[in-house]
Amino acid sequence: MTDYLPALVVALFYIGATWLLINRLRQPVDGPKTAFEDKRPALWLAAIAVVLHGLISAQHSGLPEALSLPFFTALSVTMLTIVIIQLIMCVTRPADYLGLLIYPIAAISILCSEFIPGPAKPLAQSLQLHILLSITAYAVLALGAAQATLVAVQRRYLNRHKPGGFIRSLPPLTSTESLLFSLLGVGFALLTLSLVSGFAFLEDMFAQQIVHKTVLACLAWVIFAVLLFGRWRFGWRGQRVVRWTLGGFATLLVAYFGSKMVLELILQR
Repeated sequence: MTDYLPALVVALFYIGATWLLINRLRQPVDGPKTAFEDKRPALWLAAIAVVLHGLISAQHSGLPEALSLPFFTALSVTMLTIVIIQLIMCVTRPADYLGLLIYPIAAISILCSEFIPGPAKPLAQSLQLHILLSITAYAVLALGAAQATLVAVQRRYLNRHKPGGFIRSLPPLTSTESLLFSLLGVGFALLTLSLVSGFAFLEDMFAQQIVHKTVLACLAWVIFAVLLFGRWRFGWRGQRVVRWTLGGFATLLVAYFGSKMVLELILQR
């Protein structure tokens, strides 16, 4: 049981940060202030969780000597990256509310990586840059998908002229949409670098075991490229942007975690 204690502590910190955010939502909003104004306690808890999460993930993934990412370890490392990026965003932009979605998932991911360890398969050093770029791109685009979900909810309530407490606590719609496209732009650039590094470092990106992953990743790249072009050329916004964002992220999700789950957990390869 003591072996699992660090992961349990990290999960409790994540849950505590989530609870603090929810608790702030229950308090009345006065004037132009948002319910996330007093964000420091939640962010401090999340920051402590990130430090501990990083130490545990380094041990499970084999860093810095090597890199081994079985399914649940990969999920844990990806969620760690997502939370780190979210905390960095909070320094300059109001992105605290994203913690309501990502902190609970981060808690579940580290518990799964601890209680359900996978087989260690060290990766070649030439692939490590590609893997790290892929994880970072996925993390940024995952935040984009979370942001798109909140934009959809916010727009729906505003169109009905029934902004509840949670909706009133969010930044203006123009700000949330601006943050969404900032995330999509950075995520698209990282995804591009990830694909380029894959073609550069892998002997055959269309080998039998990874051809589905390559095709789906390229399809996701096309979806995000069309979305960003539509925004730049035609000023796309609203539900169209949400659908394209979630569609692109779902494709990327299947490309990496879907195929990894089938290969490792079902086929046990």
